Amino acid sequence: MPRKKPVPVAAAVIVREEKILIAQRHHTDAYGMQWEFPGGKVDGRESFEQALRRELQEELGIAAEIGPEIYRMRHRYPGREVEVAFFRITRFKGEARNRVFEKIAWATRTSLRNYNFLEADQALVERLAAGEFV
Repeated sequence: MPRKKPVPVAAAVIVREEKILIAQRHHTDAYGMQWEFPGGKVDGRESFEQALRRELQEELGIAAEIGPEIYRMRHRYPGREVEVAFFRITRFKGEARNRVFEKIAWATRTSLRNYNFLEADQALVERLAAGEFV
């Protein structure tokens, strides 16, 4: 049986005043109450950047200027594999407001390890906490 292609996902490392915006998945979602970086699945013919711009508008109500891709990884969850591209965001219009998450928070790099992040995000969390990419 051929392997399915991984689900493409775009995620944002939104940086403001030395803090990074993180989001806690809604308690009714798969992996509810775990933390992640905002973003979501790439739909149809969207690029990762187009998908991320759309997702940030839907989830946080911001118009983001998508910065450079800083990290990409694949992770296998039970029943599916994801390929996540993370982009650094330092410029956006509007104030980030929680529209779909349990909570959102602005965390310092060094405090990221204190949050229960999704498995797929943990390697990036370690690198961010160590001072990389930001």
